Amino acid sequence: MIHVIAEIDINEGRREAFLREFNEVVPLVLDEDGCIEYGATIDASTELERQAPLRKDTVTIVEQWSGIEALQAHLDSGHMAAYRERVKNHVAGATLRILEPA
Repeated sequence: MIHVIAEIDINEGRREAFLREFNEVVPLVLDEDGCIEYGATIDASTELERQAPLRKDTVTIVEQWSGIEALQAHLDSGHMAAYRERVKNHVAGATLRILEPA
């Protein structure tokens, strides 16, 4: 099993539009072989002193896959290619972190 944390930097003022497109593709991704978890998160506003500063133009995608092969098939899928085309004007940049249990 692997975990994926994808931090997506969104162009200013486009987060809601990005999230609408993201939520359209979620059911297709959850139906993929090997997908265990797939969802978007945004920074929560809390009063915890150790919390990092809020990022209003960042969406963090939290994923869990059965293995790297399932993740690769996801990245190569037609619906993800179409999704990336639809959101390209909303996205300023992205960082992908692939993790495994320690």
